[in-house]
Amino acid sequence: MRFQFTDDQRVLKAATRELLERVCPIEALRVVLDGPPALDRRMWMALAEAGVFALRLPEAAGGVGLGRVEAVLVFEELGRALVPGPLVASHLAAGVVPGAATGDRVVARVDGGLVAWLAAADAVVAADMGRVPVDTARAVPLRSLDPLTPLHRVVPPRVETGVEAGGWDVEAALLVAAEQLGTAARVTDVAVRYAKERAQFGRPVGAFQAVKHLCADMLVRTEVARAAVYGAAVTGDRIEVAGAKLLADDAAVQGARDCLQVYGGMGFTWEADVHLHLKRAWVRAGMRPRAAEAEEVQAQALTVASL
Repeated sequence: MRFQFTDDQRVLKAATRELLERVCPIEALRVVLDGPPALDRRMWMALAEAGVFALRLPEAAGGVGLGRVEAVLVFEELGRALVPGPLVASHLAAGVVPGAATGDRVVARVDGGLVAWLAAADAVVAADMGRVPVDTARAVPLRSLDPLTPLHRVVPPRVETGVEAGGWDVEAALLVAAEQLGTAARVTDVAVRYAKERAQFGRPVGAFQAVKHLCADMLVRTEVARAAVYGAAVTGDRIEVAGAKLLADDAAVQGARDCLQVYGGMGFTWEADVHLHLKRAWVRAGMRPRAAEAEEVQAQALTVASL
């Protein structure tokens, strides 16, 4: 069996990165930081026109007709570029909520956990894709760690109806893990580049052993998470997806923290972009399955395997 991407998959990944560099540069995101978070509808429509939301819809239904692996590759790039918005919810709602695939309607998703971009959503769905009439009195706004991701906590009328035992959705978890992988890869690249450029005591800081170790650890965590996420994309297995989310969360959060260390004092300032990656990684790590839930799935699987 071949475990390599096809030429079409490589082109898709490269084209997505090129698109995001054009429609969602970090400079555009920083403009949003000057005020309350607002979803850029022009950016959203550009993503829709590129097929991000209709990626897995059949061509007969107006979609692109691709699969889970291709979706993971695209969402890895979305995570790498810090693209804001309820991307996973709108992608999964394509073909279910009219207008979601074309970007005409932004969709938020309620699964008993955190709900991102609720105020900007044109439609709200439950984890089983059933419509949820959201009572605003039950939607509690939260102070988000990520200034680019407004959050609410919503208790829907039926919290987990239609969701597999354990209370979280496999497809959503896999796409969030892919976004975390993109963040992990991005902060690793940023740290290595900075370590080569920043000089101290007449030498690049990357020449110092402590910095080398940080960068090496970031790379190892990223590549381990990459193998897990890509493997889970092929199988779609719930246990493998839980493991992939666990590893990707760790790679993204710890990688961003290590990137801050490589940057030194500069990394902790508002002007540096590193803190934005760390805050987004923290928010995604709070999405289901959270670490304890993913660990429980792994523990149960190991227990069954040992019997």
